[in-house]
Amino acid sequence: MNILILGSGGREHALAWAVKQNPKCDRLIVAPGNAGIADVAECAALDMLDGAAVVSFCAENAVDFLIVGPEAPLAAGVADAARAAGILTFGPSAAAARLEASKAFTAAYAHFTDAAAARAYVTAQGAPIVIKADGLAAGKGVVVAMTLAEGLAAIDDMFGGALGTAGAEVVVEEFMQGEEASFFILTDGTHALPIGTAQDHKRVGDGDTGPNTGGMGAYSPAPVLTDAIMAQAMAEIVQPTIAEMARRGTPYQGVLYAGLMIADGRARLVEYNARFGDPECQVLMMRLGAQALDLMLACAEARLDRAQVQWADDHALCVVMAAKGYPGSYAKGSVIGNLDQLPEDSRHMVFHAGTAADHGQITATGGRVLGVTARGDTLAAAQKAAYAMVDTIDWPGGFCRRDIGWRAL
Repeated sequence: MNILILGSGGREHALAWAVKQNPKCDRLIVAPGNAGIADVAECAALDMLDGAAVVSFCAENAVDFLIVGPEAPLAAGVADAARAAGILTFGPSAAAARLEASKAFTAAYAHFTDAAAARAYVTAQGAPIVIKADGLAAGKGVVVAMTLAEGLAAIDDMFGGALGTAGAEVVVEEFMQGEEASFFILTDGTHALPIGTAQDHKRVGDGDTGPNTGGMGAYSPAPVLTDAIMAQAMAEIVQPTIAEMARRGTPYQGVLYAGLMIADGRARLVEYNARFGDPECQVLMMRLGAQALDLMLACAEARLDRAQVQWADDHALCVVMAAKGYPGSYAKGSVIGNLDQLPEDSRHMVFHAGTAADHGQITATGGRVLGVTARGDTLAAAQKAAYAMVDTIDWPGGFCRRDIGWRAL
């Protein structure tokens, strides 16, 4: 079959890498793609937010299956346009994707359109407290303020335009104590199938210090999500959500990424995302491999009740290499060397997030640039292999955390 994946980041490189391994995949196109994706798929210039353009492209290229990677095209209704045109599609409708597109849709919260009112509320509540931009901010619109000053500064930044239109409205939530983990579930609108767990490292510095980022690394599985806690999360959080979405006439079809806070042997919902996480997708795809396509097809074709996940008893770990200065201002265009010296196989992979090919060289074009990922029989082995790859890469303009996986190790 001919398959189109929308996106240009590390998540989409990981999806493409897994899908390409499946013999059902005859032709793979990623739009717009990046320099690393070009090694496993055709890259196409296409406005992934333009549903009509995506539908036309699918018709011109006889696309049998569309996989929508990032949140922005989901919120823009691209999956709706594709389904209306009869294209088999993986990814929720715009109405269902509101689970992510508006933080106010899920959590117990206070919602503000005025900075003064938000400041007064936070001052009254005190710290620690969580401040969230109510729009899509590519994973960077959340500040866990441990002091009142941090909370007020976050409100001023968001209403001051630091996140563009995403911060025009702000949600303030309680601070939850516990350990955070990510739970990934496929749902076809009726049935649900858990497909993996992960933990990521949001803060930029070792020891989980410094500002939040889109994610500096991840590992799978997440030891804190035991079988008992996953069963509780499915029964009390996930299944009721799926049933309620269907009751509202907006059935959810695609991957449901539940951010959970674990404390005292129980999970509480922090937030939902309507797509695979990044870099969590990289470690999930390393462990799922070719079956990822079969599972996404079962989801899109509403036959998840007959699908099963075949898990290897192993671990995967991803170290994100970012441009120096990230998550603040950073330079673009620095050259990344020695990528051709690395093993790339089912246990070692560098997923490109922000790269371009320039006269035979790979250059950095984004903040988070590479996801250096390895599998191992143990988490310690996966960590050792990933950092051995990191140490081979010659990129003076980049940096990474050196402690990915520390919670579990």
